[in-house]
Amino acid sequence: MRIILRLLGVVQKYWPLLLLAFACLVIGTAFGIVIPRMLGDGIDTVLGSGKRSFVIIVAVVIIAASALRGVAGYGQRYFNEVVAQKTCYNIRNALYERLQRLSFAFHDRSQTGQLMSRATVDVEAVRMFFAMGLLGMAQVLLMVIAVAYMLLVIDWKLALITLAFVIPVSWLAISFGRRIRPIWLKVQAMIGFMGTTLEESLAGVSVVKAFSHQKEDGRKFSSQAGTLYEEQIHAARLMAINMPTMVLLFSIPTAIILWYGGREVVAGNMTIGQVTQFILYMGMLLMPIRRLGMMVNLYSRTMSAGQRIFEILDTESMVVEKPNAVEMGRVKGHVRFENVSFSYDTVGPALNNVSFEVQPGQLVALLGRSGSGKSTVANLLARFYDVTEGRILVDGIDIRDVTLASLRKNVVTAQQDVFLFSDTIRENIAYGAVDAGMEQIVEVAKAAYLHDFIQALPDGYDTWVGERGDTLSGGEKQRLSIARTLLVNPGILILDDSTASVDSETEKLIRQALDKLIEGRTTFIITHRIPIIQNADIILMLQDGEVAEQGKHEELIAKNGIYKEIYESQLLIHQESQEGPVEE
Repeated sequence: MRIILRLLGVVQKYWPLLLLAFACLVIGTAFGIVIPRMLGDGIDTVLGSGKRSFVIIVAVVIIAASALRGVAGYGQRYFNEVVAQKTCYNIRNALYERLQRLSFAFHDRSQTGQLMSRATVDVEAVRMFFAMGLLGMAQVLLMVIAVAYMLLVIDWKLALITLAFVIPVSWLAISFGRRIRPIWLKVQAMIGFMGTTLEESLAGVSVVKAFSHQKEDGRKFSSQAGTLYEEQIHAARLMAINMPTMVLLFSIPTAIILWYGGREVVAGNMTIGQVTQFILYMGMLLMPIRRLGMMVNLYSRTMSAGQRIFEILDTESMVVEKPNAVEMGRVKGHVRFENVSFSYDTVGPALNNVSFEVQPGQLVALLGRSGSGKSTVANLLARFYDVTEGRILVDGIDIRDVTLASLRKNVVTAQQDVFLFSDTIRENIAYGAVDAGMEQIVEVAKAAYLHDFIQALPDGYDTWVGERGDTLSGGEKQRLSIARTLLVNPGILILDDSTASVDSETEKLIRQALDKLIEGRTTFIITHRIPIIQNADIILMLQDGEVAEQGKHEELIAKNGIYKEIYESQLLIHQESQEGPVEE
């Protein structure tokens, strides 16, 4: 009920529409209740008076009542659907906004397929609840109360006997709902797992084909689909048993009406019209009671879906903006790490007591083996994660005291794994600066030595980029990412090995462009490129989450420490294997 009440809280702004739907429900139910009474009274009048013309009058009135009932039913369904669509529109937007605002820590441990399932399948289940279930249960209760009243008015003894069967049928429906809810939870979870498997297989289709892993992936997907099939068949089996059982239970009071009512008619205590009314009213009661099972099923799915949706909406980001956070203007680029420690989990620290200072406009090279903490430094500076201990200052201001949007306008990262959207090249370049003009886009494309390539394309800057940029080569994607970053014109720039996938000639051109563009901009580069390292103002040599050495190239070589060892044993070899001999 807690989940249902929360869902009702979402719909509170649409109460006027919901009241209109309820009014239509009451009107439709009233006309529906009148029809059997009019038919029964009509039968008794015709049999008593012999006036056949009265049948025509009754028929016309019944047709009119049925038409008005249909109009009311249309209004109820229409307003119900409007409320359902508006509510789910808000829930979808709230989910999307929450997913966008949650920190990297949440997405690190979440599966894409599960998140997509919650934003689609689960939201659709909630829509069904508002479209059918919210007033559906009210309709069942209203119909049962109205029919019970009419039956008690006709013959209270027969009414009590027949209505007694409502209790076991209702208990059966509730018991059914309790049994089927955990099954729907499993079904919805399995849909999420299948979505994850499918998304990974499609995203990595080149890897799947390269390693001839189609059969193994097919077996994995088939196993998940089989589990989903079994759970859905289990649910279908329960529903197949539940519905006929309810119908069987309701056939018993119909037989009792015929037996008891027939005796009462013979004894003169009841009329044929009243017995007819009893049968028609019980028939009317059968449908809402049968729908009770469907409503319980719908409520069960809704509770499962709502639970999964609210798990996302209730998740708090590990990176929280302070209520009194201030806007950060254009920064000069003075960066200081003060005793910064950070851990992704409880296994061990990714950074441990890291301290360094960078003056505005300096070029910083981050070096270290895999897992040494290079990317962690970049992620913390952009506040994708929050430090565990210590603090990070930009122009003397703790980055936790400023708004996230203003911080990330000043600290922009060109990541190693370049992600491009299914859009035009122009829109991908302008992704971080949506108000940028065409001249600015062309300028940064030229700076990244991408302009000539774009001009050679059939549609130029309006050329459509395939999903994840698959229509571009690795080097072209890297250059587009650099152009995108440069268009934002940040005060602090982070390049995560952004030239690692380009050939030596293209890398040389980009390096020349970067030499001009990093002037007056504090730049952090995670790289193994010797020319960049040698020209860096500061080299931060990271090892096991700590700053092992820092300084300029000549200073670190003179120390004969870990930097010189790695430089001579790995960097030179890496440079030669990637580009051949270095030309100075």
